[in-house]
Amino acid sequence: MSKEVLLVAGTRPEALKIAPVAIALRGHPGLHPTIVHSGQHSGMVEQALGAFDLVPDVRLDVPRSTGTQAELVSRLLPEFDAVLEERDPAVTLVQGDTTTTLAAALASYWRGIPVAHLEAGLRTGDLYGPFPEEGNRQMISRITSLHLAPTDDAANALNSECLPDSHIVVTGNTVVDAVQRVASAGLPASSPDLVALERSLDVTGGRLMLVTVHRRESWGRPLMRVLNAVRAIADRHPDLHVLIPAHPNPGVREQVVSHLGGHERVVITDPLDYPDLVRVLKRAALVLTDSGGIQEEAPSFGVPVLVLRETTERMLAVDAGCAWLVGTDTTRILAEAGWVLGSRLRLPLGRNPFGDGRAAVRVCSALERLAGLPTALPRREPYATLVGVGSR
Repeated sequence: MSKEVLLVAGTRPEALKIAPVAIALRGHPGLHPTIVHSGQHSGMVEQALGAFDLVPDVRLDVPRSTGTQAELVSRLLPEFDAVLEERDPAVTLVQGDTTTTLAAALASYWRGIPVAHLEAGLRTGDLYGPFPEEGNRQMISRITSLHLAPTDDAANALNSECLPDSHIVVTGNTVVDAVQRVASAGLPASSPDLVALERSLDVTGGRLMLVTVHRRESWGRPLMRVLNAVRAIADRHPDLHVLIPAHPNPGVREQVVSHLGGHERVVITDPLDYPDLVRVLKRAALVLTDSGGIQEEAPSFGVPVLVLRETTERMLAVDAGCAWLVGTDTTRILAEAGWVLGSRLRLPLGRNPFGDGRAAVRVCSALERLAGLPTALPRREPYATLVGVGSR
């Protein structure tokens, strides 16, 4: 009889990273996937899964009034517990470091259901940077049965916390699987703003810069410094067009629109569908972001990334010369962006230090072991990495 694996997602990045696992498990003789949508970010999860022809099998109802993390986790825990009681899965797979991930892991642990943690081992060492993600993932690691580390660095971080090596499997990052799958589909742009921007770039031969800022620690004054830098970069490079998919938070969006809304070469949009984001990454000359996912996705297309943070749990991209830490200091951002744009830097296509597009296969192999099924793949099947291609 096939054993059930719950795949939990509450945000778009989680949905994107569990999607390749869900696809790999479809038709598996011993395991079958059930996608559970926590409701943390309603609409965005469905949108992300739709890019892979997937839909949630279970949707939780978590009405919120205050919007605090405490309220969300207190609503999620009994909802997850009810699902676990009804379905009694063999494994719960959680991804990353959100409140959804923490709640699902806790509820599963309390019911004695093994937890598999996808993208385990990312660390900055600063409990408040990023907040609350760093604290969440450290707590999750203590109650996880199977740590699915995306890189050797992540596995080493788990080893340094005295977690047994026998519980750690290096898989590569499933987001590389996702981005390769969507890119190969070659879907046309769906956003009217992106359609218009692509036409303009085709006519003028202009270049494109993508800017995304969403982390809480970036809001307020740090965001203003970033926006000042973006305006100055656009002014200094008349062939450059800027695309900013604005965060849905009203205060953040208002700040972006009030500062850059009138610039003739700046386009501010709602969050893009994933296929549209992939189109932008393929075309961009430069990316400015505080997004962890984009740090992992961009190397597949050879686009340089300036990371708008002082630290990153994805140092592999920095060490490989795919990304540079610039924080939110206007002068630093201007200097690094000027160098990248002035040198027209491009990195090797298709060589991503975070994986080779086979992470989901390795994840399935590890889940087979956790569920007590036979498997053929070794624990650490090697994948190609990239070192030093963009060093200065």
